[in-house]
Parts: sequence; C-alpha cells; structure tokens
Amino acid sequence: MPDRAPHDASAPSGALPHLAGRTVVVTGASSGIGAAAVRRFAAAGATVVPVGRSPERTTAIAREIGVEPLVADFTRLDDVRRLGEELLARCERIDVLAHNAGGTFPRRVVTEDGHEKTIQVNHLAPFLLTSVLRERVEATPGARVITTSSVGHTIGRVDLTDLEGEHRPYRAFRVYGTTKLLNILFTRELSRRLVGTATASCFHPGAVASDFGRDSRAAGLVYRTPLRRVLLVSAEEGAAPLLALATREDPETVDGAYLDRFRIGRTARQADDVELARGVWEASAAMVGVPVA
Repeated sequence: MPDRAPHDASAPSGALPHLAGRTVVVTGASSGIGAAAVRRFAAAGATVVPVGRSPERTTAIAREIGVEPLVADFTRLDDVRRLGEELLARCERIDVLAHNAGGTFPRRVVTEDGHEKTIQVNHLAPFLLTSVLRERVEATPGARVITTSSVGHTIGRVDLTDLEGEHRPYRAFRVYGTTKLLNILFTRELSRRLVGTATASCFHPGAVASDFGRDSRAAGLVYRTPLRRVLLVSAEEGAAPLLALATREDPETVDGAYLDRFRIGRTARQADDVELARGVWEASAAMVGVPVA
C-alpha cells in the first residue's frame, strides 16, 4: 500500500493511450462521470461495457459508442447477481472494473433485500459485483478495480454494531458520507486480498455537475440551481481521475489508495483502520450472502 503523503498522480493530457484488446466495465454509465468516461474509453479503442439503471439512457450511451448496454438496478441484489453473470458471459477478460454508480437519498428507505438504500446502492452492490467477478479480474493481467468515492467520506462514521444506521437519526448526507468511507475501506481490504493479482484504488472526482444530487434537498441547493455553474466541475473533468487511474503505467503505486482527484488524498482516521476494513469486508459478505474470500 502506498505512503499516504500527498503526491501527484498525473492527470491524462489529450488522448488516452491505445486501449485495443482491453475490456472496461463502467457502472453508473448512463450519465455524468460514467457517460463521459465510457466515451473516452471507447474512443481509445477499448471494449466498453456500459452499465446503468435507466434502460433508456443506458441504451442511448451504448448506441453512441456502438455497443450493447447492460441494465441493472442496484436497489435489487438479484439484479446485481444477474449483472455479474451477464458480464462473465460477455467478457473473457476484465481489465478495468469501475464502480461509479451511486447516489444520496432524502429519506431512509429499506430495499426489498432488507438493507438501507444508500448503503446498498453505494457499497453492498459494488461489493457483491466484485465478488461475482473477482476470479475473472484476477485472471486478467494488470487488472484494476476503481471505485468512485468522495471527500464527503470525512463526515461519515462506520459502526460495525449498527452498520446500516438503524439506531441513529437518518441524515442523508452523513449516511452518504458513511458509504463513501465504506468505499475506501472496501478498497483498502480488496487491495490486501488481491495482492499479486490485481490492484484496487478509489478517488474523489470533485463536485461534479451531474444528476447526482437531484434527490437530496441539501445537495439540491447547488445541484439544481445556477450555483452549479460556479461551484461544480463538468462531468468530463470529473471523469479525468478515473481515466488516469485506469491507464496509468504504475498502478501498483496507488494500490489501496484514495486519491483526491490526481493526488493521494487526506482521509478520515477510520479509513486507515486495518481491523475495521477487515470487519467491514466480513460484515458485507454476510449481508449479501457470499463467502468471506
């Protein structure tokens, strides 16, 4: 795992390197960062599999780059399992698995799987998808798993005795921050478990002008008003750290790392708790019904 002192992780300048022969899977690909990323990956010659919740928007971006989409609703874990099987059937190799889907929700909602909606969409679904695809990722030389986290993780708090916040007041952005902290802990532990086969990294994309905050009252003050033009970066700018991580020549130097855009970022204290990361992994495996591997 890299030293936590800040250092540059170079931003891509101009065109990406030629990616013919590489397969890139991007969730949350129907808009925002995901859509911007799949366009760039496809232009560089990669075989891209865009995954999204909206059939209409995911189909539109897939047609734009000349591929077939995959649709899955991460509020249903059966959808995630089906998605994993479809990816295994379609992809002989997975060079980049980009976990980009996510959201924040104004009220506490429990999914049909019995989990709080934010933690399921932002953490449990990518955890499960990684579990289904892990052998394929490990069998692909130089493969990397990249997760979109957030600087918002600093307001989150992980309590293994109340992981889904059942015994705390529901505050949407704090719950979101907790799931982004879980993304970092997942990345740390995945890196440890993948050692010698593949790498794992996560990043904060910046405050991106996208559909992200449309369901949140607080975020909506920025995301749904003219303030977005002043305070937010474009989806293309937000996708740039993902593109950089997916194509950098030395991914091992950021294996297990959290990047604030292109630099190793400062993290909440819990993000560096090795035992907590292991506990989150074991609890998540039990919650989605997979072996602790």
